[in-house]
Amino acid sequence: MNKKQIIWKHKHLIGLRDFSREEIEYILDTAHGFEEVSTRNIKKAPTLRGKVVVNLFFEDSTRTRNSFTLAANRLSADVIEFTEKVSSTSKGETLLDTARNLEAMGIDIVVIRHSAGGAPKFLSRNINACVVNAGDGCCEHPTQGLLDVYTIRKIKDSLEGLKIAIVGDIAHSRVARSDIYAMTKLGAEVILVGPPTLMPAKVEQLPVKVSYSLDDVIGQLDVINMLRIQFERMGVNPFPSVKEYSHYFGLTVDRMKKAKKDILVMHPGPINRGLEMESEVADGPNSVILRQVTNGLAVRMAVLFLVNQGAMMQDKKERLEGQ
Repeated sequence: MNKKQIIWKHKHLIGLRDFSREEIEYILDTAHGFEEVSTRNIKKAPTLRGKVVVNLFFEDSTRTRNSFTLAANRLSADVIEFTEKVSSTSKGETLLDTARNLEAMGIDIVVIRHSAGGAPKFLSRNINACVVNAGDGCCEHPTQGLLDVYTIRKIKDSLEGLKIAIVGDIAHSRVARSDIYAMTKLGAEVILVGPPTLMPAKVEQLPVKVSYSLDDVIGQLDVINMLRIQFERMGVNPFPSVKEYSHYFGLTVDRMKKAKKDILVMHPGPINRGLEMESEVADGPNSVILRQVTNGLAVRMAVLFLVNQGAMMQDKKERLEGQ
């Protein structure tokens, strides 16, 4: 565990790109402290009592939305669930007008998922509430990146020196970007694996290695994170067939025989079984996919707690400066 104490000053969590190693470790250490809440008979802490959290989701989500809702409830916050299909946005209301109307109701934290990259940052610059990015376009998904490294650190103790492969649809993956920033800052070597058509533009500018063959690297890996193929974001099919993709890049039982015995198998979900990995692997002894889901709750509790702390720090600073 990281022993260095820092003063948390961030009011928003937009991405992990600009966070330091110490700040990322501080979030993980804070999440570790919140794990205990979920083991109590009464699974509540008064940390955000009187605060209002709104889940502002413009894209479908099950895991992330439910995880944030439960995290806010565990911290005793009131939660507003925003659904675009039954909101005024379906009548032409802008994102900013929606947020400002919600803010007028006295909200404190906005958790936003949006198909447009940069939407959380835009919102953070135009409203007073804290903003937490729950996924924006192909930019970042910071809490998924945090729960991924939290899961690895719990099992392996540290990411320092680990070899981690992120496999699949990296071009469209906001998870991959947050993972890259978090994992490399914590000392891991990250290898992106997939067909050239699914590699991001300017991949050479990222702090990673690239391989176009899973078989070439699987024996070296300590962790493998299989990404979902995001057909909904693709204009055309980037590979000849699903069968061919699975043959070369799917995590099969046979391919796992080439891996280290203690390799960790991860996936942000939902899994396209039979495409990204076989069910025997997804449900096998090396899989930590359900542990990722469990750990996501503590991580999101930590994030909600910390952005609220950051807001209080900023308010205190502004009051002192105004005296």
